[in-house]
Amino acid sequence: MEHLQQYVIRVPNRDRIKQVLAHKGIGSAIYYPIPLHLQECFAYLGHKHGDFPHSERAADEVLALPIYPELPAEQVEYVGRELLAAVN
Repeated sequence: MEHLQQYVIRVPNRDRIKQVLAHKGIGSAIYYPIPLHLQECFAYLGHKHGDFPHSERAADEVLALPIYPELPAEQVEYVGRELLAAVN
């Protein structure tokens, strides 16, 4: 059984980068798109957009790339090359 982990990066224009990587056959995921203080379950605390700008920015920029021990070096290099091309 393959055990997947995530290699999490922060990139501006995260949604565009995710789309570019998908077009190149590279999977990625956004695991926490809403910061904790803006989630419905914590609404009772009374926080609003802008209260924690660093959290909000991180939620907008984080992107998880798959990584696991069996990932061939060629694929790691391919992901790296395509990621660099997408952000430049």
